[in-house]
Amino acid sequence: MFHSERAIYPVLLASVFIIAACGILYELLLSSISSYFLGNSILQFSLTIGLFLFFMGVGSFLSKYLKENLFETFITVEIILGVIGGISATSLYLTFAYSAHYYLYNFIFIALIGSLIGLEIPIVARIINKYSSLKETVAKVFSFDYIGALAASVLFPLVLLPWLGVIKTAFLIGIINLFIAFYNALFFRKILKNGVRQALISAALIVVFGVGIYFAPRIDDKLEQKIYQDRIIYKTQTQYQHIVVTRWNTDYRLFINGAIQFSSSDEYRYHESLVHLPMNLALTHEKILVLGGGDGLVIREILKYPDVKEVHLVDLDPAITDLAKTNDIFTKLNDNSMNDPRVKIFNEDAYNFIQKSSEVYSAIIIDLPDPNDTGLGKLYTKEFYMMLAGRLDKSGVLVTQATSPYFSNKAYWCVVHTLGEVFEHPLAYQTNVPTFGIWGFVAAGKPIDFQFKTDSVNFKKNIAETVNSRLETQAFSKNLRYLNSEIVPTMLTFERDLQESETEINLIGTQQLVKYYMQSADMWR
Repeated sequence: MFHSERAIYPVLLASVFIIAACGILYELLLSSISSYFLGNSILQFSLTIGLFLFFMGVGSFLSKYLKENLFETFITVEIILGVIGGISATSLYLTFAYSAHYYLYNFIFIALIGSLIGLEIPIVARIINKYSSLKETVAKVFSFDYIGALAASVLFPLVLLPWLGVIKTAFLIGIINLFIAFYNALFFRKILKNGVRQALISAALIVVFGVGIYFAPRIDDKLEQKIYQDRIIYKTQTQYQHIVVTRWNTDYRLFINGAIQFSSSDEYRYHESLVHLPMNLALTHEKILVLGGGDGLVIREILKYPDVKEVHLVDLDPAITDLAKTNDIFTKLNDNSMNDPRVKIFNEDAYNFIQKSSEVYSAIIIDLPDPNDTGLGKLYTKEFYMMLAGRLDKSGVLVTQATSPYFSNKAYWCVVHTLGEVFEHPLAYQTNVPTFGIWGFVAAGKPIDFQFKTDSVNFKKNIAETVNSRLETQAFSKNLRYLNSEIVPTMLTFERDLQESETEINLIGTQQLVKYYMQSADMWR
């Protein structure tokens, strides 16, 4: 069978479009896996994409040494790429679960996949150039390459990752590469020496990876169970994050992207500390804003105050808030607080919500994840705190969780100092949560600035007395599991190894807080 130029040209251009999409998908896939296991998504994406581009350059350079049998070489590269890419996610999960050499194996996969991708585009371009001018070849190859990259960039976060997860997605991308090899080998078999054999090999591998997709949920369950150790009772991948809930006896734990968010055995220590100090420094409780806290545990504590009329909860991921509203384990832990008619849920970015909001609140409670990347770091900046100050009424108080003053001392005091640029007297306090260790919070607001500033010597003493006296008037106070009048004063005291560090202010343009946090994370890892 002879193939005319008219038949060859569109097949090869379609192949360019698809292999370009696969290349971007591999970059996003490996970046996501590293972010999930290692945190700091900005760093992982930057390193992965940077290394990919480097090794694509290596592959492109090496392609000049390939001079014969370009068609067969292209198909062989596609087969090898499909196999390596298809097993990449499973292999990296295995490495993380059973080995201490994740960085090495991740680097190897990036190097191999990047180099193979770098090889294939120049080879295809040289084949196409036989049937068109150089000018037309370069224009069309790069056009289809970029269009394919765009399609993959949209498809990955919106469809592949949330619906298939990383292991199935890797197998699927591998199958796509193998299908390109199969189709080209079959289509051009009359002008290839080994076209039929390459087509059969590709078809067999497609079947193997198809079986892999079928068994992917079991593979994923087994590997994640090894990583988390405690029994996994719920997990899902959304377009924003990977959510896992585990159980050991009566202890339930929530993990987001591999980082623990709470343990049911001691979460009350954290949430009572986060909520009740600022709520008893604010003079009214009519309308409360919660940023983060989609599990409903902060809301549970807020709704203990009878004068609360409205609570606005802002959490990016609807999967978390839906879990907190409907899952029996969560509704029991949060006292079904998320279904209270006073609670209104906004599934959107906290920064964007505050930017467009004109609401004024009696208290703002910030229960966001630690600032391990710039996306989260912007929610701990002076600019963000200035916007929040404009959303507080004249008697309002805000509080933020601020990571550990022991494990991340500079990061913690950076939050304190940044709030101090907006409010006159930020109130630093801490408590001990066994699951996390010593944990820090920072409160600030107009009542703290004006009510307690006149006596700086007894500032903390007056704060503690005020919190205790107001808390004792609340009917629920005797039923709190952690806070009492003896504990509150100790929370305002910092031992020598927790003492204040000199830090820079966290600004959107510098994101110094993320640097402090990641330096601490690297030290303790």
